[in-house]
Amino acid sequence: MMLRKTSTRIAAAALAGLLALGTVMPAHAQSIPPGVPLIRDTEIENLLRDYARPLFRAANVGGSQTNVVIINSRGFNAFVANGRRVFINAGAIIDSKTPNELIGVIAHETGHIAGGHLVRLREAMERAQIMAVISMLAGVGAVAAGAAGGRSVSGVGEAAPGVLTGGMQVAQRSLLSYQRGEEAAADRSAITYLNATGQSARGMVETFKRMQDQNLFAVRNVDPYTISHPVPQDRVQSIEPLAKASPHYNAVDPPALIARHDLARAKLIGFMDRTDAITRRYPPTDVSLPARYARAIQMFRFGDRNRAAGMADDLIRAQPNNPYFHEIKGQILLETGQPGAAIPALRRSVALAPNAGLIRIMLGHALVATGNPAVLDEAIRELRLALQREPEAPDGYRQLAIAYGRKNDRGQADLAAAQASLYEGDLTTARGLARRAQGSLPSGSPGWLRAEDIWNQRRTPN
Repeated sequence: MMLRKTSTRIAAAALAGLLALGTVMPAHAQSIPPGVPLIRDTEIENLLRDYARPLFRAANVGGSQTNVVIINSRGFNAFVANGRRVFINAGAIIDSKTPNELIGVIAHETGHIAGGHLVRLREAMERAQIMAVISMLAGVGAVAAGAAGGRSVSGVGEAAPGVLTGGMQVAQRSLLSYQRGEEAAADRSAITYLNATGQSARGMVETFKRMQDQNLFAVRNVDPYTISHPVPQDRVQSIEPLAKASPHYNAVDPPALIARHDLARAKLIGFMDRTDAITRRYPPTDVSLPARYARAIQMFRFGDRNRAAGMADDLIRAQPNNPYFHEIKGQILLETGQPGAAIPALRRSVALAPNAGLIRIMLGHALVATGNPAVLDEAIRELRLALQREPEAPDGYRQLAIAYGRKNDRGQADLAAAQASLYEGDLTTARGLARRAQGSLPSGSPGWLRAEDIWNQRRTPN
């Protein structure tokens, strides 16, 4: 599992996103700092893609440009950004007890994408701003007219705040009403897509019921016209009859999917929670595979790292062909300063999951970290293959730069370092390295042209 922060541009897109399960207005979301922390993990990303792919097809929003991104946050939330990315908090994955619950969340977000809600929300925000400005100008006119009509200055001054803010409140409520309508539409669309794919909407209902229980006291005294989403109890009342009317309401998740879901939750819990919380969730009496997975990661983070590698071996004995158990063993060994020992596990993981660019990057990292010149060519080969799958992975370019540097290939080393900086959002450094790379690369070569592209960048990618 890899953690990284997005470039400022991704962060800005996220801030403009439609927060579908939270209660935060996009205008208020600007408090989120630039550099949204993401989780990159092949196992979990593949699971989410398998959840999302049928829904995207049903909504006719499929294709390589639509994907699911994991945010490193324990809160339960999901939202759409750029009209093609679904952002899901790790907490939503952890708290979804079944695949169907999380599939319901993705179905709801698919409704936002298919409905073009992000574009329409921006238009609604512009209309609300115009309404607020008109109301403010009208208020100023009313205040001026009052003063010209002979009202006392003090009287006009006391009335002014109410006159000026009243129009702004009307504009805000209009926007909030619009958002609540879009949320309700996304709920209905979600049920349509679930029906089209032969899946139950029971998970959606259960999610909103859980939110209803959690928010029972929080929303008791809240004016429903001043929030951006329908309150959970209203959503339950709206979608439960539709869900129960579906012929697929009693459909159940396949056992293999449940097993993958439980492992993904265990992995996130192992990497994200405190050691006491992990032990409470998976006590020693729990000998299930997810519990053993979480405890191996817990041991890696908080205990005896050598023992953690042995616990990973135990997982491998249980499922020898699970690439992610070999991956976790390789990660444990690599991050405990044993890159040579990590290589066989990572090679096996790559053999079992040849399309997993992130795992290949880890293998390339291990090869570079050995300091053995004899494996540099293999490291470069693995990293270049990985970057074909993960063309925006800074870690891959960083390791590639080190490998080329050790081979005294300054042009390729500077080019790789430039790309690492580019995808980390550091455009100034990226452009400087790209210009330096051009001094060592043959003019007009593919590498030289790529460096020229970076030099000409005016904004970071993503």
